[in-house]
Formats: sequence, C-alpha cells, structure tokens
Amino acid sequence: MKNLINTVLSTRAGLGITVIRIIVGIIFIAHGSQKLFGAFGGYGLEGTGQWMESIGLTPGYLMALLSGSAEFFGGVAFVIGLLARPAAAVLIFLLGVAIISVHLANGLFMANNGYEFALALLGGAVAVLIEGAGKLSVDRAIAARV
Repeated sequence: MKNLINTVLSTRAGLGITVIRIIVGIIFIAHGSQKLFGAFGGYGLEGTGQWMESIGLTPGYLMALLSGSAEFFGGVAFVIGLLARPAAAVLIFLLGVAIISVHLANGLFMANNGYEFALALLGGAVAVLIEGAGKLSVDRAIAARV
C-alpha cells in the first residue's frame, strides 16, 4: 500500500509544474462552474445537458453532471495539489472526449471552435500526470510523511 501511495503522490517536480497546475486548475474550476451552477455565463446542468443531447452525448443531464463534476472537482484537486495524478487522468479523458466530439472537425484554431484551447489544457494535465503535483502541493506533503 505504501508503494501505491508513493506512486500516486510522489513528485520530483519543482515550482514550474506547480504554476501550470494551479493555472490549469483555475480554468477547470471556472468551466465546471459554468456546467454545474450556471456561473460565469454558463447554462447550468439543464442547459448544458440539452446541448450535450443535441451533439449525441446521452443522457445529456448525466453527461453534463459528469463532465461538470470532473472539471470542477478536478480543478480543485489541481489548485490544492491533492490527488493531482488521478485528477489529471480524469481530465485527460474528459479533454479527449471534448476534442473528438466537439472541436476536432473545426480544425485547430479557437476562432472556429477548434481544439487549440483544449489541447493546451490537455498538455497541462499530461504534464501533471507525468511529473506529479510539484513542490507546493498537498500530495508532496503527504508523500513525505509516508
């Protein structure tokens, strides 16, 4: 069990990954808040669920709840650096679905609703998955005590 905890929580990364993790986490919290609560001009669960149904992600309400929760709580995990690797894995899956189902057909650029922004977030999540949460994180504090 100790090895599993160290594998999940350990990090050799410094402050650079910490900065990336926190910025990407804030973005995910905001996007999740749009889906879950209708904050920041979002449509909430009902509106997001209807849109997801319209693009073939069914049942829409459940998909909105799952994606909004992954974004919001994954973002919180990133900001505080707690269970950052598992959160990164969930966010990588979420971004893969978003890129394939929504953005890929529109090309790279955001001006055409392309995948460049999702790809940038994916890069940040992959970095956290590989390197861990970084120097200033709850994960590192826990791993040091195990």
